[in-house]
Amino acid sequence: MSAFLAIYLREMMILRRRLKRQLLSISVSPLLYLVTFGFALGGSVKVGDRGYLEFLLPGLISMASMTQAFAIAGEINTARFYFHAFEEFQAAPVSRLSFVLGETLAGLTRAFIAMAVVAILGFLFGVRIHCGPYLLLAAFLNAFAFAALAVAMAMLVKSHADQALLSNFIITPMAFLGGTFFPLDALPAWARTLLQALPLSHASKAIRADAFREAPELAPFIILAACAAAFFCLAMAAVSKARD
Repeated sequence: MSAFLAIYLREMMILRRRLKRQLLSISVSPLLYLVTFGFALGGSVKVGDRGYLEFLLPGLISMASMTQAFAIAGEINTARFYFHAFEEFQAAPVSRLSFVLGETLAGLTRAFIAMAVVAILGFLFGVRIHCGPYLLLAAFLNAFAFAALAVAMAMLVKSHADQALLSNFIITPMAFLGGTFFPLDALPAWARTLLQALPLSHASKAIRADAFREAPELAPFIILAACAAAFFCLAMAAVSKARD
């Protein structure tokens, strides 16, 4: 347990030193989306009986939980390739479970900070959404899944530059196609089936349902929990491989 806390607290100390810059960085994308889509489309576009900004904000929250959780991979890669911190972890009495859990929860913490930033920005733009336990649970499962995936990918890539390629091929497409900016119901059946394979699609659906005070379905939570468990196991295997 002490080893897990050491890993987690190390990441939190790094985050604390960079917190102001981190908050500014986190704010840029959602602010641009709220300004461009909100002011340009918010008054003229309706999604069902709701304004577009009201529809958009839960999607931005789900997207922030994914992108900022996955961003922990960059910190792991920097420590691994430039400061050789992973070699120190190998020499220390740190189990792979402690390493994966500590880094995953560090990514989870970053994700919840980002979601709070998005919610505050939405409040400043006059958007009021419900934030209940189902929203928090869906956000937790989504962030945990992508933080664990980030740990796995950070252990599998061969260079820091490869991490950017993974973000371009995994995170960026999912951010735009996972129900963040438009309802998936408007797509053809084949496209809906394809995009339902994305964890973010289920996170957006569950978070938006709770934000709109609708009864959430059970299936998105089961899928997110399964993804979180699968990605965590993948991270454990990837750390074992990196140790060899």
